[in-house]
Amino acid sequence: MKRNTHRLVALLVTVVQRLKPEILIIERINIMKQKLKSLKSLAVAGLSTTCLAVLVLAGAGGFTAHAEVKLPTYKMTTETPGQITTPDKVSTPIGTLEFFDAVPTADTKEKIFEYMDRARAVQVYVNMIPAVSMYSLRKAQHEMGAIDSHQILIWEQLMDSKTRWLTPNGTALYTLGFFDLKKDGPTVMELPPDVLGMLDDANMRWLGDIGMAGPDKGKGGKYLLLPPGYEGEIPDGYHVYQSKTYTVWNFMRGYVRTSVKDAADNIKNNLKVYPLSKINNRPEMEFKNMSGVEGYNTIPPNDFSFYEMLDTVVQYEPVGFIDAETTGLMAAIGIVKGQRFNPTKRMRRILSDAVALGNAYARANTAWPRDPGAYIYDTDSEWVMGYADKDTYFLKDGARRYDSRLWLHYNAICVTPSMAVTKAGVGSDYGIADLDENHDILYGSKTYKLHLPPNVPVKDNWSVTIYDTQTRSMLQTDQQFASIDSYGEPPKINKDGSIDIYFAPEAPKGWEKNWIQTIPGKSWFIILRLYGPLEPWLDQTWRPSEILVVK
Repeated sequence: MKRNTHRLVALLVTVVQRLKPEILIIERINIMKQKLKSLKSLAVAGLSTTCLAVLVLAGAGGFTAHAEVKLPTYKMTTETPGQITTPDKVSTPIGTLEFFDAVPTADTKEKIFEYMDRARAVQVYVNMIPAVSMYSLRKAQHEMGAIDSHQILIWEQLMDSKTRWLTPNGTALYTLGFFDLKKDGPTVMELPPDVLGMLDDANMRWLGDIGMAGPDKGKGGKYLLLPPGYEGEIPDGYHVYQSKTYTVWNFMRGYVRTSVKDAADNIKNNLKVYPLSKINNRPEMEFKNMSGVEGYNTIPPNDFSFYEMLDTVVQYEPVGFIDAETTGLMAAIGIVKGQRFNPTKRMRRILSDAVALGNAYARANTAWPRDPGAYIYDTDSEWVMGYADKDTYFLKDGARRYDSRLWLHYNAICVTPSMAVTKAGVGSDYGIADLDENHDILYGSKTYKLHLPPNVPVKDNWSVTIYDTQTRSMLQTDQQFASIDSYGEPPKINKDGSIDIYFAPEAPKGWEKNWIQTIPGKSWFIILRLYGPLEPWLDQTWRPSEILVVK
């Protein structure tokens, strides 16, 4: 009998040690007492005291006693303020957290570590979308065969909806190139006249303008791009920009004065890019026409591969290209310069969850911008601007405007002050709407109308384009360009000089020239672009309607 008693005691110890800590010891004791009462044997019944002792002893190593215990006082005891202590149980959105005298249980430790890993990964997603977006552009460029700095993508017949690109304009002659200052060192760009462009670094931060908004004032000129840390000789005769990153993106638009072909030829005949070291042996320029090309995708991913792309950027760019705090967040989730990114199965799951949450937040922040400076008129209007308060640095009183920066980089590419102008007749400005006049989703099965008052206030031209809410690229329908503009075939104009533009699956009768096709079962959003916006737009005396529901 004694041997059996020892066996039972050992078994009880094993069972108790495996019990979850959130069940109170006293509950387990009561359960055991009830079971013991059913035993008739005196020997087994006599075991109850032993069993209780075992339960208490075993519980001391693995359980938290949650009953309030009045602690003894000592000579040096003082009253402890309640706000600096941690209760034994804390109710939170991730469950009940349990402690023994402020020391977390093992289960609580796992809960809070998982929460923090996920929270850090979400913040990395929000912070580093600009870098991953830039990497996606460069990756797509390479996939098209344009790997070196003298290999340029150009849309010679303009960009249509087959191009997967964040919110492009179908009236612009786009030209893209990349500088690799790590491979090539200082690099020269001989810029044609009559273009408008800018240079952004690997984190899509503005480096400088070129062309009409740059130091050459649209007359063309020579630019010299210097890599991070460059301390060598700088020759005369160049507009010089030094980058914080090895990767620099050259994005520009050619002005269409007479024809699209003339604008394209101006770029192809005059743009030259080459390493400074090859000034006497320049590579021949190569241009790839991208108009109508399928399979070109520059949209950043919304899955685990987002972090893999980010790691590629971190490994290539120099230490310090991102601030220390964000670099620390990336290191906390396993993205460290000089180390292999090899997350565990647990961490892959957490990162996949984090990118899903970050993506959901980015989409919510798109339709309902959280930065109040995003609204052009007031919060009763759905019209917002690409840069909140026209702030292209995303800083206010020394504070980073995370939501404003996220909105811009989730939905668009390019950062330059010339895209958020406050001076009449210069640069460009934008109005964006994701919801209708009733603050409801724009449904592809319904009919809507945009009313533009007479005399759209632009020096150059205007356009209205709609986009797929999934890809943030032009909506792909039977129309080549999901837009209406002042460049192409003129829309029907009302007697008072105003213009009504319709959005529907089928054209309203008599309004075929003013119709942009939508898709039932999908949503869409709109961008109104004004190139060379004039004072009535800037002072808001000219104002477009909301997106009106047509019944």
